[in-house]
Amino acid sequence: MAQETTQQAPPSAPTAPARALLPFILPAALVGVAASLVFVGVSTAGEKLQRLLWGPLPDALGVGRSSVLWMFVVLVATGIAVGLVVWKAPGHAGPDPATVGLDAPVLPPAVLPGLVLATALMLAGGPSLGPENPVIAVNVSLAAWLGARFLPRTPGALWPVLAEAATIGALFGTPVAAALVISEALAGQPMPGRLWDNVFAPLTAGTCGAITTALAARPTFDLKLPPLSHPRAGDLLAALVIASVAALLGMCAVRAFPYVCAAFRRLRHPMLMLPAGGVVLGALAAVGGQLTLFKGVTQVGQLARDPGGWSAGQFATMTVVKLAALLVAASCGFRGGRIFPAVFVGTALGLCAHALVPAVHLSVGVATGVLGMLLAITRQGWMSLFTAAVLVSSPGTLALLCVASLPAWLLVTGRPQMQVRQDGSPVR
Repeated sequence: MAQETTQQAPPSAPTAPARALLPFILPAALVGVAASLVFVGVSTAGEKLQRLLWGPLPDALGVGRSSVLWMFVVLVATGIAVGLVVWKAPGHAGPDPATVGLDAPVLPPAVLPGLVLATALMLAGGPSLGPENPVIAVNVSLAAWLGARFLPRTPGALWPVLAEAATIGALFGTPVAAALVISEALAGQPMPGRLWDNVFAPLTAGTCGAITTALAARPTFDLKLPPLSHPRAGDLLAALVIASVAALLGMCAVRAFPYVCAAFRRLRHPMLMLPAGGVVLGALAAVGGQLTLFKGVTQVGQLARDPGGWSAGQFATMTVVKLAALLVAASCGFRGGRIFPAVFVGTALGLCAHALVPAVHLSVGVATGVLGMLLAITRQGWMSLFTAAVLVSSPGTLALLCVASLPAWLLVTGRPQMQVRQDGSPVR
């Protein structure tokens, strides 16, 4: 019987010989290093302009750096500046960001300078978006164009995959995130050969991107929260509740996304849409404060360093305001991604849960809040788990995260995503 069962089992996919994989190492390494340098360059330019806009400039004008007036003025001015770039730059600085996800299309080279400029201005001015989507688009387009020009024998379809993996590795400072995202993408496609043969080149690119970023910028995502040593029944209950609440809250933004996009699209022109978005973001900043501005990575660290410095009501306000700011910034035309702002929203929600119920462990609250929010906003299961785990660096939370992801995923799967088609209809 055992022999008959063995004979009926489908044959396993053949393993690629080493000589078939070796030619991909050099292209993957080149893409990894270049993608990281693009990411570091765009981020550094945005950070330097941000320090000017939110430091010496208001000081010289005699205006408070965190004053409502200054936040409102800078956000509206950022909307005007980015709107001007989108209006006048070749290709309008890329497609409408509400219509694309992490899998960016290949853009003509002439479009990329405008996209880079719009991204740097956005990062400096304070809208609640991160650099991931536009940087991936730039790297995918550069890799496809330069690869076809200088290494024409390499399959053209490989360049976008290498660039995406390299950029994700650079963004998170580790190739593990790239491997998980690529593996999740490949799971829905027919694959010749073994999984690791298919992820070999992307993993090489992600590794080179992560190492280059680590050498150039030394990123860290560990919030230095107290680790969870031995999970208890109360921790499991808290994880299930917080992850589910975060997923439901994120789905509220996802459900509102097509309607908010449609409202801004009625203005029809980037010089109206983006300044209008700046006005709304300025009003939100007046409610939430300066901590709810920008992509959110630095601000998450500030919250984690002093979790007792704010009340539950303040954390709740920051959660709602940041999520609304993410929704508006992603709808009105600012070029940016949604991962890092979503991390801030999930962190603030987890800290709110701890403030309301002190028995909720800080690491459990933050990790499961981020997990549920990212599942709703990105629909990337592995990346959501990885990001939540990296933030708290607590092995005791891993099992809780895996369990908490199950009800959270049931709440978001099969429902509209935070992306619309060209006609404004939601993507499922």
